[in-house]
Parts: sequence; C-alpha cells; structure tokens
Amino acid sequence: MGTVKAVCTSDVKGIQKTATASVNLKPDWGIEDDAHAGKWHRQVSLLGYEQIEAFKALGADVADGSFGENIIVEGFDLKSLPVGTRLRCGEALLELTQIGKQCHAHCAIYHKMGDCIMPREGVFCRVLEGGRVAPGDAVDLVASEG
Repeated sequence: MGTVKAVCTSDVKGIQKTATASVNLKPDWGIEDDAHAGKWHRQVSLLGYEQIEAFKALGADVADGSFGENIIVEGFDLKSLPVGTRLRCGEALLELTQIGKQCHAHCAIYHKMGDCIMPREGVFCRVLEGGRVAPGDAVDLVASEG
C-alpha cells in the first residue's frame, strides 16, 4: 500500500504544476482543469516521493509539481510496475499506460541540475473510474479484470 503525498495541476502544458488540496478525476479524461487531461494515454502523471526526496538530497531545490507530475505517491517504485497495472488512488481507478517519457526539450530542472528524474521515474495513467484524490489517500494495487 502507498500514500498520496501531493496532488498538482497546471492550466498550461510545459510548466511546473502547483500543489492543491484535492483533484477530481474524470473517467477517460484525467484531472479536471489540468492541461494534460484529454482522450489519450497520458491523462495523469505520477512520480514517486522517494525518488523526489533522493533528487533533493543531491541539492535540487524542487517543490511538489516541479517535474510536471500530477500525483506524488509514497510507497511504490512506480517505474517497476508493468504497463496495465491498475491502481486505486483515493476514489479513482487508474491504469498504467506508459513508463517514463522522452524529454525533447530539457526542462529548467535539467538545465540547473544536469538531470531530471521525470523522464525515467515518472509514469502515466489513464482514468478508468473517476473520483476525488487528495494528500493522505491510500494507493493500492488492484487486480486486472479478465
């Protein structure tokens, strides 16, 4: 079992996200009022709390949402989960669709630190069941149907 440490949104793509008290996820869409929501496979991004803390230990001055992540999760090595994994995150049900991403234009964190963890540590999901997600909510693996 894991725990949601933070939820973050932005209304424009390509910028850092801002932590908020809670988010509402819509099925096959993503987070309401987030720039990355839409009918595609990367509706919600997740990043591990432990990986962020390790990056901070290297001297990175980053806050929740700095990597463009929507949900920060403690307790899972997210990148080790196979595509297709289902996660109950607060009230929502997510399905892992992509591990990592290609970074075409290096972000501000990369330019400052010479590295960014999101391309290799971040994972992306689509929303199967909507609902509210907030810091403190549980994150659990769910058996796939079929």
